[in-house]
Amino acid sequence: MELGAFSISLAVKDIEASRRFYEKFGFKGFAGDASQNWLILKNGDHAIGLFQGMFEKNILTFNPGWDSNAQKLSCFTDVRDLQRQLKAQGVQLQQQADESTTGPASFVAVDPDGTRSSSISMCERWMTLKEWAHSGA
Repeated sequence: MELGAFSISLAVKDIEASRRFYEKFGFKGFAGDASQNWLILKNGDHAIGLFQGMFEKNILTFNPGWDSNAQKLSCFTDVRDLQRQLKAQGVQLQQQADESTTGPASFVAVDPDGTRSSSISMCERWMTLKEWAHSGA
């Protein structure tokens, strides 16, 4: 199962304090707008999203169709196919993609410890990082 680009989306209390902290680990700004309470930081292929006031808990995020630089991949597994594979294995989904559609979609699963995992497809009509940040996925 190929899940695509991975990042962690952190629910932070102070976006500037969090940015300064992760910059000490070598992360640099990649996308986002601190005045809108969201930033994406990168260190090599590793990405951290900082989101202030957008959700309560941290989220593991997988982006089928994107490489680690948010560039479209020519070949990838659609989020609806990933959803079907996980459901067939008995994974309970908190939110599901509409399997009768195409284009951008997402689903959410919660692991046994309460960590949300979100798989988000942004291909066909490119959803911007800003649109994704406000989508609630």
